[in-house]
Amino acid sequence: MIKIDPRSPHPYYEQIISAIKQQCLAKVLLPGDKLPSVREMAGTILVNPNTISKAYQELERQGVIETLRGKGTYIAERQATPLNKELELKLQKQLEEFCLEALYLEIPKETLTKWIEDNYQKLKKE
Repeated sequence: MIKIDPRSPHPYYEQIISAIKQQCLAKVLLPGDKLPSVREMAGTILVNPNTISKAYQELERQGVIETLRGKGTYIAERQATPLNKELELKLQKQLEEFCLEALYLEIPKETLTKWIEDNYQKLKKE
């Protein structure tokens, strides 16, 4: 089940993308699993169908899901692909913002490193 946090600074479609990726990592969603239609998903999590459509389009662009016309949307087989340059730049920007906040709050580098390692391991296990 995908949950949207209306107080999050992240747009709903980004929250949906993250939730689906987390479920794939946790093996809740496996390659070949069918996702709800745009309308079904919108009705379930109470967001505009356009928001679901935007999330699905981005997930498809990233190769996380695939849509088969007339059949539905499915979790794609994970393939080792080179890092998408656009995603790499986005991650670098997010990391830069994270580091800026950490420096402003005077959080030690060692603490940041531990947080990253802990979160990486946690997400990898889920």
